[in-house]
Amino acid sequence: MRRRDFIKLLGGASAAWPLATRAQQAAMPVIGYLHSGSLDSSALYLAAFRKGLGDTGFIEGQNVAIEYRWAEGQYGRVPELAADLVRRGVVVLATPGTPPSVVRALKAANSATPIVFGIGDDPVKWDLVASLARPGGNATGINFFTGEVVAKRLALLHELVPGAARVAVLVNPADPNRAESVIADAQAAARGVALQVHVLKASTSVEIDAAFESLVRERADVLFVGPDAFFNARRVQLALLSARHTIPAAYAVREYADAGGLMSYGTSLTDMYHQVGAYTGRILNGAKPGELPVAQSTKFELVINLQTAKLLRLNVAPSLLARADEVIE
Repeated sequence: MRRRDFIKLLGGASAAWPLATRAQQAAMPVIGYLHSGSLDSSALYLAAFRKGLGDTGFIEGQNVAIEYRWAEGQYGRVPELAADLVRRGVVVLATPGTPPSVVRALKAANSATPIVFGIGDDPVKWDLVASLARPGGNATGINFFTGEVVAKRLALLHELVPGAARVAVLVNPADPNRAESVIADAQAAARGVALQVHVLKASTSVEIDAAFESLVRERADVLFVGPDAFFNARRVQLALLSARHTIPAAYAVREYADAGGLMSYGTSLTDMYHQVGAYTGRILNGAKPGELPVAQSTKFELVINLQTAKLLRLNVAPSLLARADEVIE
């Protein structure tokens, strides 16, 4: 073969390779990953989601593609971002950590694309599924019980700081249904341990700063941070402000304690994301969302950051330390 003909043949093959690659990528199923928080605070959770996908045979970039959308704590943007993903032809919409009210709106607006949710409240109560065992429709997922353990978490905080008389309860008004539920549960639990409740609201970083200024003025003894994806994304800010103002605080999940928060009690978010990934993979493998039972978290963990306790000059009762699933020293 003459050199000119060889170069021509090689050039033709080179041009064909990108086309073949694009065709292969186009043939991959595409998952829409929709999150109400931010990418910056989600590396740990994304790894768990991808691990769940991998357990069902799907590896991002090899046999499945993922389109990501982040609402950055602006819950009102979630339906718009979801609609964009549906228009792009995703075969399943994974939305872990999104408020149930928003998931309900997504489900009402879209009856065709399967939805895999991860929520902290009862999905039957929110009309996301017909029942836990037989969801029906196009949605299923994981219930990880952040809302149901408000009373238990507040009782643990009171046990940790038995001399407290006033508790500040921080909620996110951008998710009004959950905020109202948390406030009601906290007020009911506070009556049982003779605590006065002062409600604080924040949906931005600036408002979190302002909330701490308010709790100092109101002379709150302890802080109860309601379960919320935006607060989780700002967990370092919350831990630093709690330390600066010497306010003992309790949180919903262990990532707060890892970031320097005093105490957390609740289920594992990483486990929830892993299960959402596995459910997404099962749907890609042909399972129908309406026939996949809603999974419920069964393990609750108490984590105490002893370094933070010492910084706050708190003496943690040995009985409480003995009950902790993990003590960060």
